[in-house]
Amino acid sequence: MKLRPNLHDLYVGRVVLVTVLLTWAVLLGLDLMQALSGELKDVKAGYTLGHAVARVLYTVPRRAYTFFPTAAVIGALMGLGQLAASSELTALRALGLSRRRLSLSVAITMALLTGVMVVGMETVGAWGQSQSDAIMAKVRYGDVAKARYSGLWAREGDTFLNAASGEERVVNGKTDLQLQDVRLYQLDEAGRLMAISHAATAEQQGEDWVLKDVLRTDFGERSVTQAKVPEQRWTSKLDPDALAASMGKPRYMAASDLSRSIEYRTRNGLDAREYEEVYWGRWFYPLNVLSLCLAAIPFAFGSLRSGGLGKRMFLGLLFALGFWLLQLLFGRMATAFRVDYRLALALPPVLLLIVSGFLFKRRSS
Repeated sequence: MKLRPNLHDLYVGRVVLVTVLLTWAVLLGLDLMQALSGELKDVKAGYTLGHAVARVLYTVPRRAYTFFPTAAVIGALMGLGQLAASSELTALRALGLSRRRLSLSVAITMALLTGVMVVGMETVGAWGQSQSDAIMAKVRYGDVAKARYSGLWAREGDTFLNAASGEERVVNGKTDLQLQDVRLYQLDEAGRLMAISHAATAEQQGEDWVLKDVLRTDFGERSVTQAKVPEQRWTSKLDPDALAASMGKPRYMAASDLSRSIEYRTRNGLDAREYEEVYWGRWFYPLNVLSLCLAAIPFAFGSLRSGGLGKRMFLGLLFALGFWLLQLLFGRMATAFRVDYRLALALPPVLLLIVSGFLFKRRSS
C-alpha cells in the first residue's frame, strides 16, 4: 500500500474535515452561548457586559480542545455516512481503494487536526483560561493577581503575600484553602521592607492563616536577624475565595506547568495525583481521538449506508459518551487503588481499538 496521498485520499479527507469542522462549530457555539448566558447573570456594578464577553472569548481555545474528541467522532461518522449513503464509498472500493486505505485517509486527517488542538491547548488554551480567571479575580478582588512564573500575589494593607501554588481541601466536611511555598513581605509606612516570612505551607483556619515551617527575616536599620519557628499565625481579612479563584485548576493548566507542579509536590511530600491524572491525560489525548474515530469507521461500510443523519449522530454520541464514561471509571479506580495513571488511561483506547479491529475484520469478511 503506497503512502503517497492521491486524489481519492484528499477527497475523503476533505469530506471528513468539513463535517468535523461543522460539528465542532455547532458544539462549540452551543457551549459558548451557555457559558455567556451564565456570565450575564453575574453582570452588575464593576462586572460589565464587556468583562463577561471577554471572559468567554478567552476560553474559546480551551473549550475547543475539550469538545474536539466528541466533534471528531460525530463528524467522522457523518462524513463517512454521507459517502456511504451516496454510494461513493462503493465507487471508491470499485476503483481499487481498500478499506485500510480509506481508514488511513480518515486517520491522517484526524491526526493533523489533533496536532493543532494539542499545540493550541498548550499555548493559547492555557494562557486564555488564565486571562479569563484573572478578569474575574481583578473585578471581584482587586488586591489579588496571578503571575505566570511567580505564582499568586495578594495584598492586605502593607503586607504582600506570594504563593507558588495552592489547592482547596475538604476537611471534616468543610472546604479550606492550603497554599504552598508562601512568602509574606511586610513593609513600613514609608514603603521600606521590614520583614520576610517564608513558610512551606499556609493553611486557612477560621479567620486566621497558620504558616508552618517558617523562616522569618527581620530587617533593622543596620542589622538583619533570622529565626525559624515551626508555626506562626497570621491574622488576615484576605478572602480565601479570592485566592481560590485566582489559583489555576489542574485541568486548565499547560502540560509544562503540570509537570512542574507534580515535581514540586513530590519533592515536598504533597499529594500530586490530581495533577498526574490531568498530565498523563494530555499525553493520551491524541490516542483517544484516533481510537474513537477508527472505532467509527467500520460502521461506514455497513449500517450507515441506509441510516440517516439522526442515526449517525446517535452513534457518534454513543461512542463518545461510552468512551468518556469508561475512561472516567478507570481514572477513578486508579485513584482509589493507587494504580499508575498511564496504565489506567491506556486501557480504554486499547480496548476500543481491539473492538474496532474485530468489527473491521467482521465487516470485511
